[in-house]
Amino acid sequence: MIHPTPARLDADRLDALKRQAILRHHDFAAEMGLPEAALLEAGLRQGVLRIDATPGRLIPALGRLGEVMATTRNPACVIEKIGTYRDFQDGPRAVTGRDMAIDLRLDPRHWVHAFAVELDGLRSVQVFDAAGDAVHKIHLREASDLGAWEGLCRELALPEMTISADLAPRVAPEGALVDAAQTETLRTEWAALTGVSQLDPLARRLNMNRLGACRLAGPPHARPLPTGATEALFQAIRAQGIEVRLRIGNPGCMQIHTGPIRSLRPMGSLLNVIDARFSLHLRADLVAEVWLVNTPTPQGPALSVEAFDAQGVAVYKCCGLPKDQGGDPATWLRLVEGLPDMPGGQVVAR
Repeated sequence: MIHPTPARLDADRLDALKRQAILRHHDFAAEMGLPEAALLEAGLRQGVLRIDATPGRLIPALGRLGEVMATTRNPACVIEKIGTYRDFQDGPRAVTGRDMAIDLRLDPRHWVHAFAVELDGLRSVQVFDAAGDAVHKIHLREASDLGAWEGLCRELALPEMTISADLAPRVAPEGALVDAAQTETLRTEWAALTGVSQLDPLARRLNMNRLGACRLAGPPHARPLPTGATEALFQAIRAQGIEVRLRIGNPGCMQIHTGPIRSLRPMGSLLNVIDARFSLHLRADLVAEVWLVNTPTPQGPALSVEAFDAQGVAVYKCCGLPKDQGGDPATWLRLVEGLPDMPGGQVVAR
């Protein structure tokens, strides 16, 4: 797919549409058939500044802003957390925010384009991948340090402002990768795992991915759940007051909420969590598969609920906390075992 160029957006048209678009750039860009970064590029020098997207430079500058709101999305879900960027560890798989507020796992290869945006009194830093799709966004709040914002813009500004010539075609999702010839090997080696971080490497070694491995292995390793299990899961977490670890992201950024879900407000197909410093908005109608994944560990089975959309893109992963991190493993076990089964014993097509 070749993206349309943002040149079709002249300055007058952009100004007329700016107020409508400012709060929903992602949806607005999709409606116009543009990558989101191209929509921002059309506003360069009108409150939009291109800056260095390199995490090793950008994240420390974000830390100096103080309190901000961090936002990460995928096609079906967006998560927002209020906090401060701390404890950045650079590298091929960068990490920041182990203070449990803004907790991120980054893949710097996808941090390609970035902008500092100041429109109608709202300030944000927005990061995009090579195709111009959003990877991560940071929104300043009333308590944020405006002097640090000005320093960020000054220090990270790039001399070359345009990006449209550099936008790459969007990479299609890989979907579920399954190798039926590896069925018994997968099941045998899955049963012998000793940690949750070992499942993805196992799947890749067998020429599969996580969703494909779940489909192929089946129970007791991976139990398919109805898509309605998502709301049932969130309602049970809220009602029982337990703390969980909820991961939502995209190839360039995984954002993690560790804690409870205090509010849940369904609105049609949209599931909304609106807590004091944590929000989540999930399009339940875009969830195509939900799995209860069982990974062996020395402390016993680690159970996670994982959702994917129709393209095989991960929507969320939710797991309980171990006891030494304040979790209640017994309650989590009862909660997930009580989630509804697939109707009529239905299974996901292999």
